[in-house]
Amino acid sequence: MRFQDVLSNGRTAPLTYHKKIQGWSSDQNKWNDKLYPFWEDSDPRWKDCWKGGKVTTKLVTDSPALVGSNVTFVVTLQFPKCQKEDYDGNIIYQRNCTPGSPAAQDQYVYNWTEWIDNCGWENCTSNHSHNVFPDGRPFPHYPGWRRRNFVYLFHTFGQYYQTIGRSSAIFSVNTANITLGKHIMAVSIYRRGHSTYVPIARASTTYVVTDKIPISVSMSQKHDRNISDSIFIKDSPITFDVKIHDPSHYLNDSAISYKWNFGDGSGLFVESGAITSHTFALQGNFTLNLTIQAIIPVPCKPVTPTPSLPTPAVTTEVSSNSDPSAPNEITEDNPDGGCHIYRYGYYTAGIAIVEGILEVNIIQMTSIQMTESQAENPLVDFVVTCQGSLPTDVCTAVSDPTCQVSQGMVCDPVIVTEECLLTVRRAFDEPGTYCINITLGDDTSQALASALISVNGGSSSGTTKGVFIFLGLLAVFGAVGAFVLYKRYKQYKPIERSAGQAENQEGLSAYISNFKAFFFPKSTERNPLLKSKPGIV
Repeated sequence: MRFQDVLSNGRTAPLTYHKKIQGWSSDQNKWNDKLYPFWEDSDPRWKDCWKGGKVTTKLVTDSPALVGSNVTFVVTLQFPKCQKEDYDGNIIYQRNCTPGSPAAQDQYVYNWTEWIDNCGWENCTSNHSHNVFPDGRPFPHYPGWRRRNFVYLFHTFGQYYQTIGRSSAIFSVNTANITLGKHIMAVSIYRRGHSTYVPIARASTTYVVTDKIPISVSMSQKHDRNISDSIFIKDSPITFDVKIHDPSHYLNDSAISYKWNFGDGSGLFVESGAITSHTFALQGNFTLNLTIQAIIPVPCKPVTPTPSLPTPAVTTEVSSNSDPSAPNEITEDNPDGGCHIYRYGYYTAGIAIVEGILEVNIIQMTSIQMTESQAENPLVDFVVTCQGSLPTDVCTAVSDPTCQVSQGMVCDPVIVTEECLLTVRRAFDEPGTYCINITLGDDTSQALASALISVNGGSSSGTTKGVFIFLGLLAVFGAVGAFVLYKRYKQYKPIERSAGQAENQEGLSAYISNFKAFFFPKSTERNPLLKSKPGIV
């Protein structure tokens, strides 16, 4: 029996030639089926190969991988309920796992040390027949190898790799000698037994090796409402963030450039950074294209003398207008900078540019006077305008004066047919100072305006109002008289205004405003935009 027969799950594949992967062996080697038995998928022994249930395994990869880089695989064993691996590599029941867990708490499921030879724990150097891989090679005797009680056998591209490990294993493969395209990585896991190793699980996954740099691009915009719909707003910058998938850091020492064509007739842009921005001045549908070029330093190949006549040196040049169908690797020998190769990555996407809502402004805030029969919560009208497309909904968020602690948000649909002008009426729980965010939005965009507002209390009796006005006038006249006398007889000296003084001055301003509104009522709608009398939301 050969490795190919076992690791291919019993299916014999035709013999083909493959480039050798460094550190791997040909699957045409013989397999020791007495020490490592092979079971078909329908074999009933699978049900009894593990105490307490069935062991499953998960195999994942960080592919796609650029050819020449490393592709990494991680395999993890998932034990039955309430079982775990301890520090010594034994599988034990967990303490107080869940109701209905096995009754024999803390009982060892597998005590591997009972099944191995009796030589020293760390210093065993004898090639005991039980501590070998299926091809007869002995286990590596590095520190702690006795605690690794699982044998992992990986198989791909007509070759295999074998290692010992605990309940999980991670390893990387260099892709320099792997054919471009999609391949299968399979793994078979064995555990220690009394006299043989016992198969417990199998898994496989697909990985991809490519000669094009794997990239992705994320697009964002300040007023964009849905970043996943590829619809953006004109006259507002769009940020493009390019992510290169290079988990093995193969391109760390490369010179990378980014060539952009945004499809709006603005020309070509070459950037050295992964983040750029672009503003579309027109509405419509556009196709953007990105080409990434990486100049990767590589060891120079030895020069082989040839009998041909000497020819003038020619420097290899790469066209900036590279086609994805063209060869993706060109090697250049530069006497000054060494040798390097070119790799390219390509990205294309279609986006739509619409007008959108660009700006929102709060042009007036008015407190609503209420009678005693109305609700006690103070009401404020906000007159709001915007630029760009007409909104379809409005949201008002109320928070504390620092604009950090939210106290609630209310959203309503609106119908605006001519110009962007509407009045938003909102009630407040109690008098005080609030931070207000008003957001206008449509299907594709949204914009907001913020304001800090001091809200007065609700209605009160005429006597109480008169008393407050009278006290306010006395305070105002007293303050004015004191100020005049002070200016006349004292030399001016600047001082810092404390927070308490600022609040008192704001209170005096409020009393004056109330006095003028009570004795000299008049319309506050001086703004010509208010002549259209927008509806209240």
